[in-house]
Amino acid sequence: MNRAPYRAKLRRLQIELVKLQKHFIGCGDKILILIEGRDAAGKDGVVKRVVRHLSPRETRVVALGPPSDRERGSWYFQRFVAQLPAPGEFVLFNRSWYNRAGVERVMGFCSEDDYRRFVGQVVHFERMLVDSGVCLLKYYLDISRDEQARRLAARLEDPLKQWKISPVDGQAQALWNDYSLARDAMLVATDHAAAPWNIVAADDKRRARVALISDLLQRIDYCDKDPSQFAIDDLACYAYTQVHKGRRKLAV
Repeated sequence: MNRAPYRAKLRRLQIELVKLQKHFIGCGDKILILIEGRDAAGKDGVVKRVVRHLSPRETRVVALGPPSDRERGSWYFQRFVAQLPAPGEFVLFNRSWYNRAGVERVMGFCSEDDYRRFVGQVVHFERMLVDSGVCLLKYYLDISRDEQARRLAARLEDPLKQWKISPVDGQAQALWNDYSLARDAMLVATDHAAAPWNIVAADDKRRARVALISDLLQRIDYCDKDPSQFAIDDLACYAYTQVHKGRRKLAV
């Protein structure tokens, strides 16, 4: 997507996001957005564009680091519960509890028993959140192998992106197939009616950002909503069920 139309569309979408936030602050709604994907898929960029013009008092971005010794000995979901939205709050998880099904599993940071326990509990956990009034939306940013390689290489050359570099990045390409298998298993096991997965084609960063925000806005009701401002791009953002039915494909 070219820069000029991207900026124009993004501004219109951000105006709609402000209207959305004003509405749910007044109603006391709780909105929780999970942003998942491989390293360099564009998670940080999407989150920044969503929150840029929102009220900082009612908006939180959660990006938890490695668990402490105390947290490792606690129920896996316990430290995430403390970060859930209060009434009137908009919370985005830049990586979430699904770390256990992705990075932790592939890199050996959790045992197979830990992983199986997670898969056995996560759907029930999310259903409880939805039943308690949380509006929960889950997005997986899907990037191709070549594009990931290009972005990871660019990080090494850009002094402003040094904070993004981690030891895990160095394994992202070497363990590409392992991450693909983990992704597929995660999506199959955790796509459910209360909180289905939405896939975002992430090779084009600008298109991915616009598509995700448009999808988010069309899924939530709010006052003065103007659907003409966010045309749905169902090639860039679509339900995981489209993959399951063979109508879409994930990066391999």
